[in-house]
Amino acid sequence: MPTSDTWDRVVVDVREQRPDPALLRDLVNGRAAVVVLRGLLREDAFTRNLARVRELFGSASTTQYVNGTLTTIGPYLNKYLDDLDGYFQAAKESETMLAEASFDLAARTRQELREQFGLQSLEPAREPDGREYAGSVVRIHADGVRNPLHNDNIMRDARNVDIVLRDLAYQLSCVVCLQECTSGGELWMYRKPWEATDEQHKIPGHLGYDEQVVAGVPAHEFKPRTGDVYLINPTRYHAIERVSGTDRLTMGFFIGFADDALDSAVVWG
Repeated sequence: MPTSDTWDRVVVDVREQRPDPALLRDLVNGRAAVVVLRGLLREDAFTRNLARVRELFGSASTTQYVNGTLTTIGPYLNKYLDDLDGYFQAAKESETMLAEASFDLAARTRQELREQFGLQSLEPAREPDGREYAGSVVRIHADGVRNPLHNDNIMRDARNVDIVLRDLAYQLSCVVCLQECTSGGELWMYRKPWEATDEQHKIPGHLGYDEQVVAGVPAHEFKPRTGDVYLINPTRYHAIERVSGTDRLTMGFFIGFADDALDSAVVWG
């Protein structure tokens, strides 16, 4: 895969300095490939939460595609866009299960992001009728698993679905690396947002797009370390290389902003 010296990640150790809120705009506008926040989570809390989530592996569900698999703890909204009642029920059950296991890493991460970036609010999204979205999803990439080239854009995917998220202005993604894999598992970010004409490259029955859609596009490679918290713009194309050895474990959630102020947001899994 191509690399680019002109599109890079920004690494901030929050134990030494506070991240510039302008970094959120850099992600939205495509000026930064990845924003990595090191030291965001206390080591003792991180270690406790990792042990707790391991106890929940038996509740993970796997969705099979011709060219890949998605194994998660917690519901993934795009899978349920044709069954919103099913999603909100699964979200409620997932949040109850995580609470009973005292897994509070998502809440801790939101709190730290809110404080570091000076956000007015950062809480799970709710529908007007009170139904609450899942606050996070844990993804398990086992040995041999690769996530093909794709992008995530709820404003596009839910344009014909009556949910509050379809009216968002911007979407980012926050990922916490719970466990790095032995080798592989690199995130590749491409400096290209989805366009309607890209659908000619969508592979029927497969997860994602033919890589021809990003031919010649600047790309950036990032291999997260255990404990890293990183932000990306998932509406731009990205992929995860094949994992080898130990599982690649992450917890993540999408972040949605309603307007250009970028000072208040909601999250969902």
